[in-house]
Amino acid sequence: MDYQVKNIYGKIKNRSVAVRVPGSKSITARALLLAALAEGESVLYNAQLSDDCATFLNAVKSLGISAEADGSTVKIKGCGGKLPVSGGEIYVGSAGTAARFLTAICALSGGEFKITSSEQMQKRPQGALIAALKSLGAKFTFFGEENCFPFIVRGTAECADCAKVDITKSSQFLSALLMAGVLAGKPLRVRTVGAHGLDYVKMTLDMMWSFGVNVAKVGGVYTVSGGYKAKRYDIEPDVSAACYFYAVNKLLGADISVAGVMPHTMQGDIKFINLLKNFEGGKVDMSAFSDQALTLAAVAPYLKEPTEICGVAHIRGQECDRIAAIKRNLTAMGVPCEERADGVKIYPCAPHGAEIETFGDHRVAMAFSVCGLRTDGIVIKDAEVCSKTFKEYFETLDNLIERLI
Repeated sequence: MDYQVKNIYGKIKNRSVAVRVPGSKSITARALLLAALAEGESVLYNAQLSDDCATFLNAVKSLGISAEADGSTVKIKGCGGKLPVSGGEIYVGSAGTAARFLTAICALSGGEFKITSSEQMQKRPQGALIAALKSLGAKFTFFGEENCFPFIVRGTAECADCAKVDITKSSQFLSALLMAGVLAGKPLRVRTVGAHGLDYVKMTLDMMWSFGVNVAKVGGVYTVSGGYKAKRYDIEPDVSAACYFYAVNKLLGADISVAGVMPHTMQGDIKFINLLKNFEGGKVDMSAFSDQALTLAAVAPYLKEPTEICGVAHIRGQECDRIAAIKRNLTAMGVPCEERADGVKIYPCAPHGAEIETFGDHRVAMAFSVCGLRTDGIVIKDAEVCSKTFKEYFETLDNLIERLI
């Protein structure tokens, strides 16, 4: 479906409005995996079960784990660190967390699994993770391109005690190895090379600790040992989803708040919310909160000074080439911008209406929707792509508009 955004600039009567967003996708995915590997039954509250996490939950069930969802509450009977099946087929869809995390679990389980994905996920990088898993003893057979889905992974029953992983393209590779590390049956050391924002790794470590596993870190080497214990776990609201509404504040001068979002959250995108408070342009390294590069790009034309986003070369390999998507859509809106290898520079102007190409990417759709609240004629093509992480996003936006005006 296409979504015509309503321009309400200058029409706001009620500036202070609260909205709700789903639970954090990143936290939900990690909690699903940790609960699946834990000893005992865990209960997860406020879980996000949009497309990505619903796919993750089904994949967990494919591993023989008992799990059931009742609304946003999920009960999982963990396997105590030993998968109840020694083989099968797992579908990870377009969910990057499921793809990386479950590949690592299967590689260290001692079984043989076929892992398939959506066509979109087949194009996303996995090579650095696969190389690390091979060094631990896992074997892979690829049906198409090397280091890409679909493939068969034959897990190792005698895992090596150390691995090296390049995190340049994604910190998820490190998170996957750390969470799966308990399956080694002995202390597992993981050394990192390359550079990437580590906020999501810190989230992983914090959650592993919550489920009973403390990871020691000396320099760039992490050591994992022990086992997970079941628990009742509350999942924070998704700060990435909340960011779109704080971007609306910036464009409209509103005072929208998102229920449950706290300044001490473990989610790195809180940096974007803090940045927006006094930001009127300048150069920003967004490597630590790159999911919001699109959102800042959508806000940038309305700021006082040019905005240069850098440090996000890796977002070219996400659901779409997000840097190219920024250039394509801003140009369609008449916004002067310069595409760089690791980002984009955007100049202030008065944008005009345009059809926004989403390229199958949920974040393109949500980010550029905020422009339409201040510019006539913004149409989001294929708006249903939001179902990947926030199925009710445009319903929430419509409701917000009604309350603001």
